[in-house]
Amino acid sequence: MSTASRVRVAFYGCGNFANRTRMPNLLETKSVDIVAACDSNLQTAQETATHFKIPSVYQDAHEMLDTEKIDVLYSIMPAYVRTDVEATAAQKGIHIFSEKPQALTMQVAHRINNAIQQAGVISTVGFRERYRPIFQEARQYLTDKTIVHVRFQSFGGLPPSTSGGPKTWWEDMDKSGGRALDWGVHATDYTRFMTGLNVAKVQAFYCERPAYANPLSTSFNYCFENGATMTLSFVSAGSSPKDEPWFVIFYEGGCLEIYGYDRIVVNGEVFYQAEEFDPWLEQDKIFVHAVQSGDASFLQSDYHDGLFSLAPILAGWESSRRCGECIDLVSFMDDV
Repeated sequence: MSTASRVRVAFYGCGNFANRTRMPNLLETKSVDIVAACDSNLQTAQETATHFKIPSVYQDAHEMLDTEKIDVLYSIMPAYVRTDVEATAAQKGIHIFSEKPQALTMQVAHRINNAIQQAGVISTVGFRERYRPIFQEARQYLTDKTIVHVRFQSFGGLPPSTSGGPKTWWEDMDKSGGRALDWGVHATDYTRFMTGLNVAKVQAFYCERPAYANPLSTSFNYCFENGATMTLSFVSAGSSPKDEPWFVIFYEGGCLEIYGYDRIVVNGEVFYQAEEFDPWLEQDKIFVHAVQSGDASFLQSDYHDGLFSLAPILAGWESSRRCGECIDLVSFMDDV
């Protein structure tokens, strides 16, 4: 496909991410035609199609793949819905944008990954923050540093009540995985991106109470391939401390802190002050260009790389079910 060719995109999933970010971003590139919208909720798909003037609407993704001429599938469905649609699309030669988290099991993720690898299509995962300059600056600074420990923390309000049962799929832990799956794959991925290290061993504990649909807290312990350690804490207790760093990265001889999307502090001094930036738009533009040119070199990750950010969280979830058993990640990823 030449860089002048228009890209025909179909959406599998028409929720908030699709409507508020991905679709507007793609249309802003001026080189994309969104040709089909599919959602398990037909009314949602129809409303999306009307708003964005999308010609075809489907409730069955396989019917869409069989009917439409598509260059790219944007898969924006929740992880629990992912089964074989992305794999089928790849087998048809369709390039894949997969929102995170990619799947709820490594079996499904491997099936999709194998299809992508065998077809040779271009793929990426919605780890948009890799494109944000603040994380790229941190990565550059840490290039020649020996990592010792990473601390990530995220705070939020109290989870929804269990009274009356789940009102959305997010309130069903078996479907959502809670904040540890939602933001945990992000935190794991950006740590891998900044440090260049993969996770080797995982242990986790979840604080779950009957009155709440999602955990009040989740604590992960990682051991990286170089022996460095990491803790990830997700606390939903109702209040948050002020001006706490998201990431603290200790290396031999110093410490780097990342405060949200705002600034980097190194050894107590402001090292980098961020300016306004839209990583969603940047990722979409680069992905479209990769498809047009056939050159994926500017993409910050592909589907296969995403597995190394997904697996630690799924392994931690499994560890919590096993009362905090330490899980070897290579074995966990291979046990399909």
